[in-house]
Amino acid sequence: TGGVTTTERPHPEITVYWRPGCPFCMVLKGSLARAGVVTTRVNIWDDPEAAAVVRRAAQGNETVPTVEVGGRFLVNPTAGQVLEAAGLSRRRRFSRRDDQRTSG
Repeated sequence: TGGVTTTERPHPEITVYWRPGCPFCMVLKGSLARAGVVTTRVNIWDDPEAAAVVRRAAQGNETVPTVEVGGRFLVNPTAGQVLEAAGLSRRRRFSRRDDQRTSG
């Protein structure tokens, strides 16, 4: 039924650090939800400690989305990169729009 399947073991925890108004965050959260991936979402504007985590991961910048997958940080990743880092395989492909990023 679409979605994702795990490999031998459950996937690591996935935390998406985001902020309101971020179009890249909206695309990533939507893509992961459509893939059936459960995530913890943290708004860095509401959580100063989370903002500090993002700055450490993104060389001093508050770049979002930043995603933590089992202790590994991905800055502005595609949904495919998050799934790969989590050891998840996709039964269906994302559309080009879901899995691509543009600079800006």
